[in-house]
Amino acid sequence: MTLKQNLSRYLDAGFPILYINTFEEAKAEETIREIADRRTVATWSMARGYGEYSTKSNEWLIPLTKDGFTDINDVLSKKLAFENELHRAILVIKDAHTVLENEQVVASLKEIAMKISGGLDCCIVLLSPVVKIPVELEKYITILESDYQSFENICAIINGFVATNELTPLNAKLLEDMAMAFKGLSEFEINNLLALAVADDGELSRRNLSLIFEQKKQMILKSGILEMIPLKEKIEDIGGLENLKEWLRRKAKIVKNIKNAEKFGVDMPKGVLIAGIPGCGKSLCAKAVASLFEVPILRLDVGKLMGKYLGESEANLRKAIHLAEAISPCVLWVDELEKAFAGMGGDGGHEVTTRLFGTFLTWMQEKTSAAFVVATANDITKLPPELLRKGRFDEIFFVCLPKSEERSKIFEIHISKRRKQDMAKINISELVSETNGYSGADIEGVVREGIEYAFANDRDCITTQDILTAIQNTNSLSVIMKEPLEKMTKEYERRKLKNASR
Repeated sequence: MTLKQNLSRYLDAGFPILYINTFEEAKAEETIREIADRRTVATWSMARGYGEYSTKSNEWLIPLTKDGFTDINDVLSKKLAFENELHRAILVIKDAHTVLENEQVVASLKEIAMKISGGLDCCIVLLSPVVKIPVELEKYITILESDYQSFENICAIINGFVATNELTPLNAKLLEDMAMAFKGLSEFEINNLLALAVADDGELSRRNLSLIFEQKKQMILKSGILEMIPLKEKIEDIGGLENLKEWLRRKAKIVKNIKNAEKFGVDMPKGVLIAGIPGCGKSLCAKAVASLFEVPILRLDVGKLMGKYLGESEANLRKAIHLAEAISPCVLWVDELEKAFAGMGGDGGHEVTTRLFGTFLTWMQEKTSAAFVVATANDITKLPPELLRKGRFDEIFFVCLPKSEERSKIFEIHISKRRKQDMAKINISELVSETNGYSGADIEGVVREGIEYAFANDRDCITTQDILTAIQNTNSLSVIMKEPLEKMTKEYERRKLKNASR
């Protein structure tokens, strides 16, 4: 449902306090007036003071002024003293995250909320770009998120800007690409970026798409919750895992042609869970997906979500999800998923984890955005069963220790990356026969060590023996973690997960 529809429903149902998490206060206030149904809309902000607008007569009863209404406590005290002034009124309080730090404000809002619950025809609407909820008001508050601009709305904004500034109309393809790039940004941000683009080039062109990407990157940096990972790894850097790579290439075609795919009836890809043995390419796959899809990759650190205030952790997760959808199309990488939601079903502090998990689960089930989730996990047995149900991820793949042909490919990739000129002198087959039970990370390690050994001995090339020496000095993952790996492999086989390798 849209923000307008939700506001109308909650207002009619008599919900006492609605908290709209939005940067665009003016637009939210306009929406409130549209659904006010002949009510009086009373507004207060720190900058402009207090005013009352009648949606019945469409005029200001009390013009916005700071005179006598600088302090929100004065406004609330007057309303409580003359309760009839609250009848058929919507009280809009801007800068909510700031004023809710005042104990007297919280107490007054609680008293008004109790009166509303008792039958008073009134509603309090809090507007803020940050969600901070005092524990005293938790039971009375319902949080609403501002709407994203639809693709059609963004096209209209761009065309309106072009017409107003007498620019050359955009061709259909550029308009579509620019509108897709603007998805998730507010109307305010879109207009600012369009103005900046014209100031730089004197026109709107494909070059301006990089400006939009930079703006979205700024959103990530300012959030402090998500991390934007540089795109370096490619799908060609992955040795083996052919089933997984083939599946990802199919999804990439959809992501790169979203509009055509939707017209054809293809559902938006949700994401993939890659589980399995450590050091076998799960994280590499996550990074390579972004290069394959030609979209940015964002890493979600669940540890950064945790806040000290009630509801802050959940608000941070909603913010992270909002940002991922704003940046979309993108890849959202959740590393070591089993650690992120550890302690599910416990008591005390684990209640926060349970609520976070519920929010994440609901989003995964219902999301329609082009934010493709790549989750990685070492131990799938520690994940809640609800997460593994169909409808959350498009597919779950199991990554095991590489087979001989995969080890051969991994050796080729890592040697070529560092010493391509020496490839002809290396006996890959001999190296493969000596590395049964080695993970991809183990193989990368022995290649690095072999090259280092050759350099330290003042040689101008590396040989097979250099790498064999490194292999002899290395204990593979299958030796170090023999029992846990055997147990893990049996569990994945028992669950009949799709093997990432052929």
